[in-house]
Amino acid sequence: MPQNTRDALQILDRDFLEIRAKILEVAAGLDRIDRAPARHGEHPDPRLGHIRQALDALREPGPDRAETIQLIFSLEYDAHWREKTGVDLGRTTAAETTAR
Repeated sequence: MPQNTRDALQILDRDFLEIRAKILEVAAGLDRIDRAPARHGEHPDPRLGHIRQALDALREPGPDRAETIQLIFSLEYDAHWREKTGVDLGRTTAAETTAR
């Protein structure tokens, strides 16, 4: 199995401009939200809270930031999601087919 021989500086050299562009894109999106007129009486949108949490997670050192941010934007697993959403109600599972 080949070893990853690139060091942090090599990765930064390769990815810096792309990372910079993505950060600027996020900043521009947040600027557009801040400039837009607010509707009176509305509760804060929870998506903005998720964005703030994700930005805070980016500031934490460590190799697992992508996983942390994915979890911030993910719903908790619900074992009954198929029934609640009506997905594949008529579908037979592999376990049910084997049991027959």
